Amino acid sequence: MVSSKITAVISLVVFAFIHSLTASLPFKRFVMRVAGPRAETLYLPAYSLTAGLTILPLVYQLYKNPGRVLYKIPSPWRWFMVGGQLIAGMLAPMAFRDARHRFKIRSQLSGPQASEADSLKIRGIYRWVRDPFLLSGLVTICLTPIMTVNLLVIYLLTTIYLYLGSLHWETRLVAQFGDEYREYQKRVHRIIPGLRGGSVKESDQSSVNI
Repeated sequence: MVSSKITAVISLVVFAFIHSLTASLPFKRFVMRVAGPRAETLYLPAYSLTAGLTILPLVYQLYKNPGRVLYKIPSPWRWFMVGGQLIAGMLAPMAFRDARHRFKIRSQLSGPQASEADSLKIRGIYRWVRDPFLLSGLVTICLTPIMTVNLLVIYLLTTIYLYLGSLHWETRLVAQFGDEYREYQKRVHRIIPGLRGGSVKESDQSSVNI
């Protein structure tokens, strides 16, 4: 019988492959050729739906075969951790709201010098941290109040995937915004808010947009 750890890892690998493929620039170029201008409107909802559906087998595997329990945080601390997870879960929609222009396909494919390119427009949560998606994922993982063997294995692999994905995303943003993003990297830390001397204020936008 196949180990529950192996089936969970396979589910994660399948999700990561599909997630990475649909986020890649070659796939987005293909979508633009097929769907045309409609791709800008339809891509992000379709991408989010695909991510949600492809993660379900992994969730089911962990629910069905969680493995041996390593620890359980007692109440009331457990609920403080769950509250922290809920707050961390709010970072992702905030990140989309504050930087929708970063996810425009035409801008991602054009580069910083093209007419389709947008300026960086640092606002909201991006004034404090460069990658709120990575921060959200790491906080959610660290604040899990009940840890099992299988969940720990998946969390370790997920942390690696999130970190490597964040590095790749930063490379894409440099290609998309050029020196404007490089200057922003000097001002704001990628993961830890305030580590590089504070935040970028709305009024400081001119000093970042070089």
